[in-house]
Amino acid sequence: MSAAKPGVTAQSRGFFDLQVNGFGGVDFQRAPSLEKVRHACERLVALQMTRILATFITCERAALLEKLRVFEDYRRQDGLIRDVIVGYHLEGPYLSAEVGFRGAHRGDLMKDPNWDEFQASQEAADGKIRLVTLAPERAGSAKFIQNATCSGVRISLGHTNASAHEIDVAIGSGATLCTHLGNGCPAEMHRHDNIIQRLLSRDKLIACLIPDGIHLPPNVIKNLYRAKPEGRVILTTDAMAAAGAGPGKYTIGEIEVEVAEDEVVRLPGASNFAGSALSLDEGVRRAQRWLGVTNDAASRMASFTPEIALGFSSAEAV
Repeated sequence: MSAAKPGVTAQSRGFFDLQVNGFGGVDFQRAPSLEKVRHACERLVALQMTRILATFITCERAALLEKLRVFEDYRRQDGLIRDVIVGYHLEGPYLSAEVGFRGAHRGDLMKDPNWDEFQASQEAADGKIRLVTLAPERAGSAKFIQNATCSGVRISLGHTNASAHEIDVAIGSGATLCTHLGNGCPAEMHRHDNIIQRLLSRDKLIACLIPDGIHLPPNVIKNLYRAKPEGRVILTTDAMAAAGAGPGKYTIGEIEVEVAEDEVVRLPGASNFAGSALSLDEGVRRAQRWLGVTNDAASRMASFTPEIALGFSSAEAV
């Protein structure tokens, strides 16, 4: 990867978060008003998060199409929203329905990838779906990944219990990232043959990590970072409404959660996390400290690297 242009640093460029479910008290999963989405964007920019992919998790089909249409309408009406929300990330419904691997997603809504269905979603989004997280063990995944890649959409592997062979087929079909590596899986798994090790060992996959110290303890983040080749780690947040808003009770779609001073997003009666309360500027500071890297190196993982990975620019351009 080449050096940044003179006078342009990763931090001055602003951060690019590819997984934001909500922010500043606003839950994107509930098709909020234009005023609320603008407020979320104002809070994002105030914390140096100048570009994001608004992320929509598994939900009823009609609800997803409505959210995509609503957000596109807001982007057409409001310049700030258009500048900040540069596209969409679909995290579901093409995920594993297995308990533990599906996380907080609804298992009854999981399904195999369907290209015609996706094209209808892309039409509702005016072509702005940039990233899809899926489980490659689902039937038809390889062909779906090929079609998506040819259309310019990036594929990330997540909420999956795919075998090594299924992961390799997905990579050969065009998959390039893995979503919140180290999460979206059961707390107890085989100590060697598990999905974290299978994904981590694939050098071609860019690892997306949540540096809040909760989803991944600092020593785990350090080990995962060291295991990847240079330029193959992205810092993200998986932020939900509590991010940039403080402790309290919030929603993420149909799910009600509570966030305490420790920033843990707790599901009532369950051990699963439902997103994070992290802002990416703070995540960069923590990553810099825990990884022992420079500010610019940590900032690049939250700016240039996602920008290149999603095709918004090339390595030569930055």
